[in-house]
Amino acid sequence: MGKFKELLERKPLSLVVSLPENDIALARAAMEEGADALKVHYNVGHRASGNHFGPLDMYAEVFRAIRSEFGGPLGVVPSGSIDGARREDVEGLSGLGFDFYSIYAHHLPSFMLNDLGLDPTFAINEDYDASLVTSAAHFGFTALEASIVPGKEYGTPLSFADVLKYRRLVLQAQVPVLVPSQRKLVSEDVRVLRDTGVKAIMLGAVVTGNTEEQLRRAVNGFRNAVDSLNRSDYIS
Repeated sequence: MGKFKELLERKPLSLVVSLPENDIALARAAMEEGADALKVHYNVGHRASGNHFGPLDMYAEVFRAIRSEFGGPLGVVPSGSIDGARREDVEGLSGLGFDFYSIYAHHLPSFMLNDLGLDPTFAINEDYDASLVTSAAHFGFTALEASIVPGKEYGTPLSFADVLKYRRLVLQAQVPVLVPSQRKLVSEDVRVLRDTGVKAIMLGAVVTGNTEEQLRRAVNGFRNAVDSLNRSDYIS
């Protein structure tokens, strides 16, 4: 069993941090504040952070450095297009120490359905027919990233309409569902997201900001909220 799959099965709710930059200081900050898993990017434009990530060879050393210091699951977004997912790069990701990949379903080429030594996860956006996700388990996917908030609504508060959509995906997907912070999530949202049945909250630039100080504050607040929730459930 892969490291990311084991995390999602072991913990009732996990905290994943999607780094706004491929930076060792930001990775350390996330680790020290209690991230259960980290995610980085290459070869993709990132709408939430406004950053563009270049080719894999630009970041190989920093990825190795993060891996050397972080023992938890380390994931990567390998492309922002189906043509950009280069086989020679993707097939070498496990050798760089990655445990899982995350990519939109419409950017995922067929060769990535083979065993690459990584836990495979995929994302859907607001245009997907939610009923299609029921097939993901058949292809061995570890998790679904519910990136279903339209780009023009990034940074706005979580609504009950969002919660209903996340709950529907949990019921349909047959694999663990992750919620990325496309909305301006706050720590008070942790309980309701847990109650939808999602298995992880993924904090990205909308919540973490782009500086080390901002990221530390955000991760710490969500870590405390998740731990407090777990303690109260245990006591009750």
